[in-house]
Amino acid sequence: MDTGLTTIAEADIEKHRATAQSFVTRIVVLEDASRESGTALAGTNRRFVSTVSVGGARRTREVEFAKTVGAVHPDDQLLTIPQHTLLYRARRGIAIALAVSDVFAQGSDLESLRAENTRAPLQGEQASAFKKLLSASAYVAAFSFAAYLAQLIDGEGEAPNDVAEPDFLFDTPQDAVKSIVAGLDAAIAGSRDDADLMTRARALARVTIDGLLQRKGRFDGLGPFENAHIRIDADDFTLDGFDVAPGKRSKPLVMTFKKPEEVVGNHIAKYQSVKLAKMLMAYDFERELNPFVELGGFLFTFIGDGAPGTGKTTLIQMIAGLLDGYCKVAGYQFVYENFGVDQISSYQGKSGQNCRQFINNVLNPRAIGFGTIDDIDQVAARRADDRASAGQQEITGVLMDAFAGASTVVRGNCSFGMFSNYPENVDDALRQRAGARWLVDGPQTREDYIDIFVLLAGKNHKIPLGQHELYAAQEIKRAVADAYEGHDKPQEDGLERVFERFMKDNGDPKTLADVGTYLHMIKEAEPRFTGRAIKNVTDAIKVRAMDIELPDEWFEAPDAFMRKTYDEKKAMIEELHGPFSMEMVVQEINRYADSEFRYSDKTDDSAVEKLLRDARLRERALREMEEMKKKGLWNA
Repeated sequence: MDTGLTTIAEADIEKHRATAQSFVTRIVVLEDASRESGTALAGTNRRFVSTVSVGGARRTREVEFAKTVGAVHPDDQLLTIPQHTLLYRARRGIAIALAVSDVFAQGSDLESLRAENTRAPLQGEQASAFKKLLSASAYVAAFSFAAYLAQLIDGEGEAPNDVAEPDFLFDTPQDAVKSIVAGLDAAIAGSRDDADLMTRARALARVTIDGLLQRKGRFDGLGPFENAHIRIDADDFTLDGFDVAPGKRSKPLVMTFKKPEEVVGNHIAKYQSVKLAKMLMAYDFERELNPFVELGGFLFTFIGDGAPGTGKTTLIQMIAGLLDGYCKVAGYQFVYENFGVDQISSYQGKSGQNCRQFINNVLNPRAIGFGTIDDIDQVAARRADDRASAGQQEITGVLMDAFAGASTVVRGNCSFGMFSNYPENVDDALRQRAGARWLVDGPQTREDYIDIFVLLAGKNHKIPLGQHELYAAQEIKRAVADAYEGHDKPQEDGLERVFERFMKDNGDPKTLADVGTYLHMIKEAEPRFTGRAIKNVTDAIKVRAMDIELPDEWFEAPDAFMRKTYDEKKAMIEELHGPFSMEMVVQEINRYADSEFRYSDKTDDSAVEKLLRDARLRERALREMEEMKKKGLWNA
């Protein structure tokens, strides 16, 4: 099968419309009799399940999907807009699924085998191959139908947990689609209103995709479809094989973007944000790889920490704004998603599913992605925290697996940022999966405060500026040079003592052995400075080695850089970078280790404050108790 973009003609879809119409009108399906009964228990939304085993018995069931949709408002002969949308999307999805199965047949031996079988029944190996490919085409049709529903149905709200997956049949593409229609009919039966109808339909699509992906290993003939990229322009529907379970249809990004000059202070974080946005745009959609991943220096995950009001949200708006602008120039799809506390569910397992869907949407290899987890300390919990909810623990597990798990593949098309006011409350293992640490400390100098006041005050005044060069301190190259020089020596007291001891015993580091000695001394003082911390430090050093400013003119026209081939992009980048120095090594070690000592100190400080508060309360209680005893009011 052609692994390029395949566009299905509207005529190839229209020829299946009559079949699709009959499927949503009335079909008869065979179902496992052991599945839930159609008899509802009075006063509940549950079905009676018999305790008597009926083995492999199967029964027929008539499915009239259009009538089930109309039954949501039995007193109205006309369908509401959501009802009509669901009915139309179901019919259209069936037609597209059957058309996709035709494309699969044309790209494999199925079409020729089907023609031979029509003339005379196939025998032997041919019959076995025909059956295998026919089942594979049925699987493709089922997956395409479920993917279409998942992308094209907008269902807001939390999905119910009583939606069962369909009773799949994979004999033919028509049987596979019928089984999903029957499952969809059962899922929406008894919907309370239009919102419930759409939410349940979308939940069925999600459950169906999950069920299909679990069964994928049973089919031998799916290989040709793995790398297929199918596009239906009329529906804005894209199918990219089975790599990523399709997610919600992309909507225009609505956000107040910030320009780099509107971000005051946070010089290193701002500088690396601009670099990250340009790095992502080097991604090659044909190779599905980024040259920066191969050359080193790509930021897949990072964590930004700082006090409230120091500019974390502004940084997010700046990165998203840069990426959105670059993607519009290049004609690429841009996906931005934020995962917040509103996606923690009371249903067991649902929080983890929500987090996994967030990860999958951002990882989509056919788009440039940026995902953020704001207030990560509230969303994900420490594994040892007994007060955390099960949902928070699920999210911690999913994020740890996604960011540095056994199955994590970094393509270089997306990046994830975690932000927190209290990073010391984040699980240690999850925090160490952040490849870069950005201290978001906001404006610091006199010049910073003048700049931010002038910026926020606006121009509706005639007050003179005074002796000040506006925004000169925000010039990125100058500000970053000063900021990096500040890490020639440690900034945290604990690390400073280690550094002074190292300098006294060894002098200035000159060799790799000296660097290893310094790292080991840090490990002895801070046990959380593990091998993963060393990897993060070396990644940060590689970022500094790739400390190149990709020219702005590369991103002003798509053909200047973004639309070039992978090898051309890699060659252009390699011309700009050079080796790293010992100065960079020491600065990056101090930057990273400072953050670990800072988190430890904050954790210790909060524990000490709690003990002091408890002691003060105990002393106050004792004083008040003595006074009550003197007055005869203590009756213990």
